[in-house]
Amino acid sequence: MSRGVRVVDARWALPDETNLDEVAQHVRDGGVVAYPTETVYGFGGVCTPEAVARVMALKRRAEDKPLLVLVESAAAVADLEWSLEATELAGIFWPGALTLVLRDPRGIFPPGIRSEAGAVAVRVSPHPWVRVLLRAVGEPITSTSANPPGSPPARTGSEAARAAELLGAGSDVLVLDAGELEPSEPSTIIDCTSTRPAVVREGSVPVGRLRCVLPEI
Repeated sequence: MSRGVRVVDARWALPDETNLDEVAQHVRDGGVVAYPTETVYGFGGVCTPEAVARVMALKRRAEDKPLLVLVESAAAVADLEWSLEATELAGIFWPGALTLVLRDPRGIFPPGIRSEAGAVAVRVSPHPWVRVLLRAVGEPITSTSANPPGSPPARTGSEAARAAELLGAGSDVLVLDAGELEPSEPSTIIDCTSTRPAVVREGSVPVGRLRCVLPEI
């Protein structure tokens, strides 16, 4: 790309058949990666203060808007504070486009992921590329939509690369291009930090479906 953004072309490969050593090493070294999810392409990296700062700076994201975290399973964030309601929602809707906001009383995650109120937004994505990327990296990664502020989120690898370029990125950003994503709403976000779960954002998972499980939402 003209500004030096690196692209790994995986459009013609199945996730489990693709060697992601280059991508995984880039991420483990603190680099930023653009990758496909079940909703849109996202920017992310490992959950260290340095990597979080790089993603926040690239996205020009305000400090009071923490990044969410993608994990392989609920067990990967077992040390967060899980209410009975959060456990029930995760058991039914994960993997899926449902983000749960949980308390992080032990400070497992750094600022930029953990909010000032001490909460963290987490999700288990059903997208096969996310599953393979998490397995290759070996730890959770952050996620925020791949787009300049005010622009539509990227739905192709080329759009993600262009977004990174517009934001001033160079070879410090690597794009995992897995082709075009189907149109989708963003994930639904439910705050599970209080006694009554609350809707932060309705998205791909209708709140009506969640209320079939937890009418008190």
